[in-house]
Order: sequence, then structure tokens, then C-alpha cells
Amino acid sequence: MRVLHVITGLGHGGAEHQLDLLLRHLPDVDCEVAVLTDAGETATALRARGVIVHEVGMNGNRDLSALPRLTGLIRRGGYDIVHTHLYRACVYGRIAARLAGVRTVVATEHSLGDRMIEGRRVSAGVRTLYRATEILGGMTVAVSPTVAARLVRLGVDASRVTVIPNGIDANAFAYDEGRRAAVRRRLGIGMDEYVIGAVGRLVDGKRYGTLVDAFSQVDAVKLLIVGDGPQRGALEDLTVRRGVAPRVIFAGERSDVAGELSAMDVLAAPSAEETFGLAVLEGLASGLPVLYTACPALGDLDPDAAPGAREVGPQVSAWRDALADVVRTGPTRTAPPPAVHHYDIARSAADLARLYEALLAVHAEPALA
Repeated sequence: MRVLHVITGLGHGGAEHQLDLLLRHLPDVDCEVAVLTDAGETATALRARGVIVHEVGMNGNRDLSALPRLTGLIRRGGYDIVHTHLYRACVYGRIAARLAGVRTVVATEHSLGDRMIEGRRVSAGVRTLYRATEILGGMTVAVSPTVAARLVRLGVDASRVTVIPNGIDANAFAYDEGRRAAVRRRLGIGMDEYVIGAVGRLVDGKRYGTLVDAFSQVDAVKLLIVGDGPQRGALEDLTVRRGVAPRVIFAGERSDVAGELSAMDVLAAPSAEETFGLAVLEGLASGLPVLYTACPALGDLDPDAAPGAREVGPQVSAWRDALADVVRTGPTRTAPPPAVHHYDIARSAADLARLYEALLAVHAEPALA
């Protein structure tokens, strides 16, 4: 079968990373990708592996000229399925697929929170547009039961929602002593220094300001923040105001996240609203203790599935106390817990391939006279 994945951008991000992983593991599926806006590093990586990436060249949310370009691309490609990812791509991709005559349309909902979707507030207008275009598709994949429940509350019919969780390649994040040493040398971190780490896009919702505030009350450790985004300048200013700038390292976007995790001694994930919590699983796969405020991936499992993870309240004081506790304990590394293996990417890819086959079979059935 031929599948076109339509995604808003292909820079660094959880949805982009998931698409890359899925394309590595989808069995017997010929996939191409159409990117509406930024063809960044993920696009480069896909092309290096031989994946065809089409650039639609969309300029802004209201660039309606992108719609006929995307429609034409789909029509010429002869795809069996169009699979959309992220809000803008889902809106435009579902319409374009319908105009191009593709009957089997799947969407994956990566970023729907209770109040926000992809950094925008879930307003009445956003809800209306979401529901109006959702009915043009066939099935929406939620990356966790938490997201499935949010979709239903948004007004999506429960029969049009299925859960296929995000996946992780545990081996790719295995702890590596050599990587630890190399990353610490590059960043100027001593091998005996305790490092609190964070990985993610630097946006308001990730609440890294809370982490900096809590960190400023913990002595004799360093904070390594891996990622970039619009809040970086504000966070750098905050470290200066709190008097901890010399102890905080902003590493920026890194292609070797596994190496950065190996360099850390604990992973901190202070976001209070998540759709899955992939960074938490990546930290656990590296054997790290993990502190988190919200992680649907773990909330949907038995607590024993991730003994190395600790839920922390959203308050600065709660994070200060939790950080102080792990620093007192000192560095510890464990084998990846059962939660990591539960979310194996090969399993998620196989579930997605079965969904494709089931939807194609439905659409292949002749209509009743």
C-alpha cells in the first residue's frame, strides 16, 4: 500500500520524531511525506534514508494557496491512504485528501491538551474548525487514552477514535559511558558533577521557568537544558536574575539526545499538561531516575511499571524538594523498567499497519444498492 504522511513541519519535535520512527518500522508500507512548512533536520534525515519528502511551501496558517498544491500532490501520487499529523496538517490534509478523491484518511492527534493544542488556545473557533474537518477523515489515532478522552470531550465521536500509543526504540537510548564522557567534555561538565537535565521545546507549556526557580534553591549541581524555542531568551534572563546562570547550560537542539541523557543524573519534566510524555520514557530508557508533573504514558499503566519515576506537584516548592532529594541520593542508574518495553515502537507500528489494512478493507467493500 502507498501512504502519504502530511505533517506541518519537520524540525525537532515529538511528532516529527515519532513519524521518523514509524517510517523506520512500518512493515510492507510504501510511505512518502509531505511537509507544509519547515523542512528541517528531520526532513534531511528522512531523505538520507531514501524517503521521498515533498515540500508544499505553506506560508502561515491562512495560506490557502497551499490547499490546491497539496490536493494536486495527493491526486498525482495515487496514494491509498493519507495520514495527517499535527493540527494545521490535519485541517488542510483532510480537505485536500477529500478533494483528491482519497477515501481512506487517518489522522494522529499528537498535541491536544485540555486547554492548548500546538501552543494555541483551544478556543470556540479552534473547536469548530477541528470538528468540521475531522468528519472529512476516517479515523483519528490518539497517542494515549488521555488524548482519546480529550478528543471525545472536544466533540469527536468515540467510534472515530482509536488509541495507538507513541513508541520508543529503547536500544537507541541505552546508557553509554563513552557518550557520557564525550558530552560532558564538550559542555565543560566535570565527571563528578551532578547534572539535572531537561529535554524539550522551550515554550511556556513546558514550565522550565518553574524548574529554574526550583533549581536556584538547590546547591552544588548543574542544570542541562536540551532543546530550543521561543522562551529561550526569557529563560536565560531568569537564570541571571536567580543568580544561577554559571550553573545552567543551554545546549540547544541536539541530534544526539541519547548522548545528552547519558550525561545527566536525573531527568526533570515539569510540564503540567502532556499528551504522552515521550521525554520521560526516553529518560527511563537511559536508566535515569525521572521527576515529572504530567505523563499520560505512565498514568495509563500500573505504578510498578516505572519504579524509577516520581510524580511531583506543579509548585516550585515541590520541585525544589524533589530535586534536593535526588541530589542527596546521588547518581543512580538502573535497567529500563517495564514501561519502556510496553511502548516499543515496533508494536505501535504494527498496530498502525493493521489499522491501515482494516480501513482499506472497509472502503474496498462495494456500496449496498
